[in-house]
Amino acid sequence: METILRQRLICVATINYPEDAVPLAQALMAGGLHTLEIVFRTEGAAEAIRRIRRDLPLMTVGAGTVLTPYQAAQAADAGAQFLVAPGLDELVLAAALARDVPYIPGVVTPTEVGRALTLKLKLLKFFPAEASGGVGMLKALAGPFAHTGVQFVPTGGITAATLPAYLALPQVAAVGGSWMAERALVAQHAWDKIKALTAEAMAKV
Repeated sequence: METILRQRLICVATINYPEDAVPLAQALMAGGLHTLEIVFRTEGAAEAIRRIRRDLPLMTVGAGTVLTPYQAAQAADAGAQFLVAPGLDELVLAAALARDVPYIPGVVTPTEVGRALTLKLKLLKFFPAEASGGVGMLKALAGPFAHTGVQFVPTGGITAATLPAYLALPQVAAVGGSWMAERALVAQHAWDKIKALTAEAMAKV
C-alpha cells in the first residue's frame, strides 16, 4: 500500500496468458511504475500474480474485480498484495481480513462511502469514474467526507489526458487506469509501447 500511495498510479490489466505476466510487469517497471492490478476475470489471473511475485519482488501486484470470498482467498494464496472490487461486499472484506490483505472496495454514492467508513475502510475505489461524472462528481462526493480522512482511487474510463485533473484533487490517493496496458497491447506483446505509455503517465504523476 505504501508503494501505491507513493506512486499514485495503478495499472489495471487483463492477462489471458500467465506467460505474459512477467514481461508486462517488466515493461511497466521500465517505464517507472511498480504497481499493477490484475483483474480476476480470466483463468490465468491467479497464476499471473503468482509468477510476478516469484520473479519480480519489487513489483506490487494486486487482484482486481474480486467479487467473492473464494476469489479473495484464491488471489491471496497466489500472493496478491491488495484486493480491489467494483463494489463493497462484507463477505469479501471478511475474507481479506482473514488473509491480512488490504481491500479497496468500489463506491459511487455518499451512502456507499458512509457504509465503508462504518466498516473502517478509508481507501476506496471511485468506480466507474468517468461514467459517474468524473472529476466533478468525485469532488462533490469527497467534500462532505473530507474530515474523515477517506481517500479515493478513481478508476474507469480515465486516460492520460484526464489523469492530471484527478491527481489534482486532494482526496485522490492514486488513480487506476488501463490505457497503459490495454488488452490488445498485451496480446500483441507490445512491451516497448507499454513502457512508453507508462513513462508518459509517470511524468504526469
